[in-house]
Amino acid sequence: MYTKDGEQYYVVDAHIALWDARPENQRNVHGKQFIDCFYDYHRNLSPEAEVWDYEEYLYQGGERLMRDVFVDGIVDHAIFQPARLAEFYHRGFGQTEEAFALAQAHPEKLTYNHYWDPRDGENGLDALRAAAERMHLKGVKLYTADWHGESRGWKLTDPMAYRYLELCRELGIRNIHVHKGPTIRPLDRDAFDVADVDHVATDFTDLTFVVEHCGLPRLEDFCWIATQEPNVVAGLAVAIPFIHTRPRYFAQIMGELVYWLGEDRILFSSDYALWTPKWLVERFVDFQIPEDLTEYAPLTTELKKKVLGLNAARLYDLPVPEHLRLPEADETRTGPREPAAADLASV
Repeated sequence: MYTKDGEQYYVVDAHIALWDARPENQRNVHGKQFIDCFYDYHRNLSPEAEVWDYEEYLYQGGERLMRDVFVDGIVDHAIFQPARLAEFYHRGFGQTEEAFALAQAHPEKLTYNHYWDPRDGENGLDALRAAAERMHLKGVKLYTADWHGESRGWKLTDPMAYRYLELCRELGIRNIHVHKGPTIRPLDRDAFDVADVDHVATDFTDLTFVVEHCGLPRLEDFCWIATQEPNVVAGLAVAIPFIHTRPRYFAQIMGELVYWLGEDRILFSSDYALWTPKWLVERFVDFQIPEDLTEYAPLTTELKKKVLGLNAARLYDLPVPEHLRLPEADETRTGPREPAAADLASV
């Protein structure tokens, strides 16, 4: 829990990972290209005091993660969002078994989400069933630009992807996190396009599609989709570090998201270990839209509490202490309205 100026914030880091990019796990040059690109993001968007040495960036391990995220990081709960990248790393990039074991050891602090890839076919469906039973999954992380043999990406609208989404519905896996953000070398930018989110959000209204990185650099496209699809949520991973290097740009990102989606569908994410959460939480609590950006509403304390944790807690049924909750309120003035409410308003 984070406290500032008498206000207490329940913090959920909705996107963390435990990865292994050490040379012995790299299958080829692409494995090094990938982690080098990660490190460039980390180094260029972090305050100088928060920049890690390259070697320690390759692998953190569970003990350091617990210290960085919970002891030093002022986070109350965090959610693993692993990426497989089996074409680049012998044991995969996201260390799924190590992360799952850590979540089992600390269920009050960690939730483990798994992954699937429609190009795994029928075998992948069986694997998802087994994983859901063993791991009690509430969510998955999808990486549409991942390579698979000769394939360099897939779409949520692919017929086999629909089989997997239907299985998620059957298994009670409601939260579908999708990487739709900046490209990472050597992945292809177009494989992260947000357009396919529109289609599946319409066809699977009982699932929640968390668009990680809020579609950057396609923020406008994402917002136009999300305002029409109330089951689409924005994840701030990669967007929020701009609070340091490009604060006006971050103000525009937040201003657009709040205008189009409202304050109940935005999730804080550090994207650990790309960044550690403490400085991001502290900067976000202190952050305000510049006064000359008059088209955007101020970021209220209530909004910040929702973004930093209460919105994610709602999606994952996390037990928020009563004194950290907010009273139930009417729908926000921005973002989608229920059709019935809109009809009544026009009478």
